[in-house]
Amino acid sequence: MCEGSFIPSEIGAQHPVAAGARAERPRQLLLCLDGVPHQLIETAKARGLFDSFHSPSRLLSPFPTLTNVGLSAMLGATPPPGYEGLYFDREARELRGGIRKYIGRRTPDKMPSSYMQELDYQEPLHFEFLIYVATDKIWRADMQRFRERFAATAGTRDFFGFLKATDGLLHIRGPERLLTALESLDQILKEIQSYCGEETEIILFSDHGMNLQRNRRSHLQNELKRRGFVLGPNLPGTGRSAIAIPAFGLCGYAALYCADEESAPAVAEAIDALEGVDFSVRRDMDDTVIVEGPGGRARIERRSNASGVSYRYHSECGDPLQLNSVREQMQAGGEIDQDGYAADRDWLTRTADHIYPDAVANLYASLHCRRVQHTADVLVSFRDGYYFGWSPFEYVVDLAATHGNAMRASTDAFLMSTHRRFPAYVRADDARPLLRE
Repeated sequence: MCEGSFIPSEIGAQHPVAAGARAERPRQLLLCLDGVPHQLIETAKARGLFDSFHSPSRLLSPFPTLTNVGLSAMLGATPPPGYEGLYFDREARELRGGIRKYIGRRTPDKMPSSYMQELDYQEPLHFEFLIYVATDKIWRADMQRFRERFAATAGTRDFFGFLKATDGLLHIRGPERLLTALESLDQILKEIQSYCGEETEIILFSDHGMNLQRNRRSHLQNELKRRGFVLGPNLPGTGRSAIAIPAFGLCGYAALYCADEESAPAVAEAIDALEGVDFSVRRDMDDTVIVEGPGGRARIERRSNASGVSYRYHSECGDPLQLNSVREQMQAGGEIDQDGYAADRDWLTRTADHIYPDAVANLYASLHCRRVQHTADVLVSFRDGYYFGWSPFEYVVDLAATHGNAMRASTDAFLMSTHRRFPAYVRADDARPLLRE
């Protein structure tokens, strides 16, 4: 394990001068790169970066594909209050959080999940917004701060860092500028390993992916108002037409909360034909979710018994998740039983590379598992190229990329190590033993 530290140098400089003795036993550096998709890491490795790492696995982020949702699952941490900084509190029946969560210091009330308590480094709170106005300066400062913090940490324990500036950089500047930043990070990691020794394992991973294309706004709120629904920051005790929609980051999903849960089917139907909507998902009984959109409507049903967990995908009309052909292949392969159910693991194997990776389990869990403390009544997944969020952000942010939906580009995060080969794909819920062994 490396003792002492190395002397910090500027990003992109040559290897620093070592200070102290060489490591005596291995140390592990765990580093999360916010929003870096599997596709871009593959590109970086093809350019010769991160050449000491094994091939990256696809780490399947849960839907909605967002930081706190993903990392709380990957690290087995407490679920955040909501999907983003602005969220709907079901008990208080009002919107809470928002921009004030990003003002001042990162106090305990501004740490939405217990995974943050494990971090040895994350950027100062205000950096999360400054990245959008001083992009290059902030990502360089983020990497340098991480480097200095690692150098100052005793070499007798592991280190867990989280670089958040990569997400904002990709949102604003796009993939080529991010690859430039990854070149600098590669140099920093080479310096660290050169000093600490090859026995030091470095694990790189991300919390979610990103669709790498220009995006435009979905007019979700206008369409719901046109259909007669009333939108507001809080919900009355009654009123089937009242909806609250937290609008914050410019992301490829939306979370809808209904004053009357029985109105969820009408809400989902109202946005079926809206431009940019891929599908919506809502609960239907204790073991079922309904997926519907322009491509049709289907039911995902879950069964748990002595044989394990299994799912059934039943198309009521059309095929919104494009899974009918997969189901037919599973039927031909003898993987579907007489009731139409197939084992969870078989569904994962068959759909890990699908346009909607691991869709049946992922979408079911989005509403039936406690991904957040205040689960939405209806979750909307937009097609790549569309987003929803807080309109004032649009005046300062020209989106070169975003995330949040259930499609492959946003779902495919990555996981790779200098020492271990991981499976070709790993669910977020199965990641902690690989990350924090």
